[in-house]
Amino acid sequence: MPALVTANPAQSRHKPSLRRLLRCRRGSTAVEFALIAAPFLACLIAIFETGIAFYAQAALQTATTQSARLIMTGQAQNQGLTAGQFHQQVCANITALFSCAGIYVNVQKFGSFSSAAVLNPLQNGNFNNNLMNYIPGGPGDIVLVQVFYQWPALVAPLGFNLSNMNGNNRLLVATAAFRNEPYH
Repeated sequence: MPALVTANPAQSRHKPSLRRLLRCRRGSTAVEFALIAAPFLACLIAIFETGIAFYAQAALQTATTQSARLIMTGQAQNQGLTAGQFHQQVCANITALFSCAGIYVNVQKFGSFSSAAVLNPLQNGNFNNNLMNYIPGGPGDIVLVQVFYQWPALVAPLGFNLSNMNGNNRLLVATAAFRNEPYH
């Protein structure tokens, strides 16, 4: 009777292990989580950063509206507020989110609402603070108040970036346009 040919004992020992490994699902949850975690965290960071930037924009607009009222009612003109003093009034109205040193104020007067033009202080991605004016006007004048702040933007994973300036900053702008009241 011919002798039976047996397979290599090392091969036969590995076949059941390989089959067991292919059927085993214990680590699949961890692998799936590892694949989903990076995009999920990137979206979470992007949502958080966008929310904070929107909140900062709203807070800056509120401070601008409150401060512009001083010009609209003639209080700033009657008290003889200088550009620096009006800047301090704006700083008094801002929240803890902002540094007063980063606030820039531009006040211009115009003959009509249709001739009013907003200032864009960005030049080649850099902020030019030399363009700021302080002309609060007189009774009945059209005045445009703009407040600028360079908000530091995080660079989130997967390329999400809110910055619109060099140095990963986003220029926040708050504006108030109005006709001065007929004060005396």
